[in-house]
Amino acid sequence: MAGSTADLLPQELRILVAVCDRGGFSAAAAALGLTQSAVSHSVRGSEAKVGGVLFERGRAGATPTPAGERAVALARRILRMYEVLGAEVRGAGRGAVEGVLRIAAFRSAALHLLPPALERLTARHPGIRPEVRVVREIGAGAAGEVAAGRADLGIATLGGSQEVAPGLLTGLLAQEAYRLVHPAGHPDPKGLPLMDWDENCGSYTRSWWRAQDWIPRATVKAEDDAMVLTMVGRGLGMAIMPELSLREATEAVDITDLGPGGPVRQVGYVTTAESASTLAVRALIRELRSEKG
Repeated sequence: MAGSTADLLPQELRILVAVCDRGGFSAAAAALGLTQSAVSHSVRGSEAKVGGVLFERGRAGATPTPAGERAVALARRILRMYEVLGAEVRGAGRGAVEGVLRIAAFRSAALHLLPPALERLTARHPGIRPEVRVVREIGAGAAGEVAAGRADLGIATLGGSQEVAPGLLTGLLAQEAYRLVHPAGHPDPKGLPLMDWDENCGSYTRSWWRAQDWIPRATVKAEDDAMVLTMVGRGLGMAIMPELSLREATEAVDITDLGPGGPVRQVGYVTTAESASTLAVRALIRELRSEKG
């Protein structure tokens, strides 16, 4: 009979996370300074407590089951709250906000939305130590990092085909229009090959693109938006890009409005209910909203 998940101890949660992150019991044991048998025993005990198989064991290591992925994500989030507890108590006692603040963001947001907000945040709260990870906005993206417990707050695209995981809190920070970008002075930019990159949020543009008979299939794909912008500036094609990406545009390109019916994407923050209650995340959200204003 399954026990209560409340019986899971912090060390048991750490072991679940280590097995997932390291891909096996032996590697997790080495990382935690434990024996493999101790790790294996702990995982079996955790599985008995929650009443489900958390890892598929094999010669290649251990892979989390769907239940295991959920358990590990929650374990990371619970362990994170243990870490935050001390900073929260100390900060409340002194009227200060301090501690590590983990942020995930896609590249152009990390370059253009976050820096001014973080500059104001750390000026007001010198005890905050931001850790920013740039995440490709593909699949789960920055929101997925929050859901998995690897980030306290994410800057992500909202409202696309990839829905935010249930239970996460979101807030709109910016709406940005897409523009046509092409080599400066080109006489027929719409006749150029289309350049694109995997992160370009097709869910925002798909219906609009389908109605445009002048847009060809992408003939060139690049790793990211900066590379696309550089290649367009070299005369290799044209692209349809959101405004954040175009903040890096140089005189080598011209930017043309796509009109009132052009596609628009939403950029916002994503966090968990527990992180949203912490002093550091609340302070960052205030600064991000101030930037929006």
